[in-house]
Amino acid sequence: MSDLVTGDAVVLGLRPARLPSRALAIVLDLLVYFTGYTVIMIGLAYSTASLDEAAQAAVVVASFVLVLVGVPIAIETLSHGRSLGKLACGLRVVRDDGGPIRFRHALVRGAMGVVELPATLGSVACIASLVSSRGRRLGDVFAGTLVIRERVPAARVMQVPPPPPWLAGRFATLDLSAVPEGLWMAIRQYLTRMNQLDPQVGAAMAARLADDLVARTGAPAPVGVPAAAFLMAVVHERQSRDAAKAFRQTGPAPVPMGGAGSVPVPVPVVGPVAAPAPAPAPVAPVAPVAPVEVEAPRSGGFAPPA
Repeated sequence: MSDLVTGDAVVLGLRPARLPSRALAIVLDLLVYFTGYTVIMIGLAYSTASLDEAAQAAVVVASFVLVLVGVPIAIETLSHGRSLGKLACGLRVVRDDGGPIRFRHALVRGAMGVVELPATLGSVACIASLVSSRGRRLGDVFAGTLVIRERVPAARVMQVPPPPPWLAGRFATLDLSAVPEGLWMAIRQYLTRMNQLDPQVGAAMAARLADDLVARTGAPAPVGVPAAAFLMAVVHERQSRDAAKAFRQTGPAPVPMGGAGSVPVPVPVVGPVAAPAPAPAPVAPVAPVAPVEVEAPRSGGFAPPA
């Protein structure tokens, strides 16, 4: 377990990645990057054959910086810390506070990674990871980031406790679009470990998180609702919305086939058109039939169709 703590000395539930899994992710990333670099260099060798040696050297350096430095930075920025190797190993780069990384974090990690990984064959990164209690290399230390494990065994995943029944559906109209992911992660970590905290510390932390959530949603604080119960209800409301969005059917509505109110669709005729059929002969009038009395249904049965 990570030794990350909040201002109230509460341990956060992040699981730092250790050296073996990080090394495997880095090896997978380097294989992909060097493969792409080799393909690009082969193409540039044919396209720059007519240039002088200085121009060719400049193209080689620019390609090296672009593929082995710029591409990793762009991937980690756009994927919020999930490179190809980390995605395969179930890892992710986050900030020290558990939030998603941004461009400046990926830039520092990428710049330091050139020195730690290819230039020294990974020896500096291995030593730094072994010395650090959270398995961080120098790039993580300077960028203020941490590599964590996203995929953990199901038995070790702690679920958010359900809210009280009297809060069900009370926050269905609450606007949650302005709540950042870092705040959601902090609320979830608190709710999964609230029973392990000191009551006074837990109450203070719940009040602080509830105030932050109210400030982000713009809605007034609910009167008479405990802070922990408010957090549970809002988290479950967000989970319900995510589930409804994931399983929402977006296909077109089925067209009724016949019945009252249906519109007949003309069917095109293929081939020669047959001659119209002759008009039917007139039918002799039929004598009226006396109405038949129908017995009323017994109580509890089904009424006959009209």
